[in-house]
Amino acid sequence: MTPIRIATRQSPLALAQAQWVAEQLTARGHDYELVALTTRGDENTSDPLSSMAGVGVFAVEVQRAVLDGRADIAVHSAKDLPSVTPDGLRLVAVPERRDPADVLVGRSLAGLGPGATVASGSPRRRALLAERRPDLNFVELRGNMATRLGAVGGHIDAIVAAAAALERLGWSDRVAERLDPTWMTPQVGQAALAIECAIDSEWVTALAEIDDPVAHRAVAAEREFLRELGSGCSVPAGAYCRVEGDELVIDGVMAATDGSRVLRATRRGRDLSVGADLARALRDDLGGHELPGWRA
Repeated sequence: MTPIRIATRQSPLALAQAQWVAEQLTARGHDYELVALTTRGDENTSDPLSSMAGVGVFAVEVQRAVLDGRADIAVHSAKDLPSVTPDGLRLVAVPERRDPADVLVGRSLAGLGPGATVASGSPRRRALLAERRPDLNFVELRGNMATRLGAVGGHIDAIVAAAAALERLGWSDRVAERLDPTWMTPQVGQAALAIECAIDSEWVTALAEIDDPVAHRAVAAEREFLRELGSGCSVPAGAYCRVEGDELVIDGVMAATDGSRVLRATRRGRDLSVGADLARALRDDLGGHELPGWRA
């Protein structure tokens, strides 16, 4: 049997995610080989992630490997995908989603003293923490999860990470506090994997076997939120969708970078367009386009 070639970033977390997908396929009788790649985001560790947002710096090279025939499928963290899928590819599977929450490593929020230093490259995480703790000092932090965890101590009191990332790497015991997603709204696609293949790929049926329709539908609605905001949105924003019966319930946030103004809204509906409706409500009705740093 021809093995399925799985394109992935070569970071430890990305490889763990790709290996998990490979194991699901192996259990269904498919052989595999990993095609590990270095992305623009991996190569550029000096620029803040906020300056590269929305352009797929952790995804484009992986997608290109499928488009040019070096791989059959691409495995991504769903949060790394740009809002528009490239021509020739389709998002064919989103496996069961893990815990979407952000967590603190090092100290809990209450355990951080006045003026404590928290490291995160995410404007969303920094803004929402600053909303509750405007006294905190925030610094940039790049690198893989091991590098970030190793930064705790010394002049950095805590870092912010995704609960799902630590779980996949077996480091959940490092969590000092899980931050409630009802106020710490996650990034679009957080804790979900996204598997892409060519539109006419022979592997579509096999990948459908590991798709979770509930997670897929929720992530698709979140991606509609991101698509409506567009790459011009440079203010901190996030959205998290859950499925209740046949209804989508999606929470969203937009914030000033310093957390001084935070806009929240929830929308319900049965169509994926509920994500775009939420984005318009935050941007237009609640004034997100007036937040400092917005650019169209």
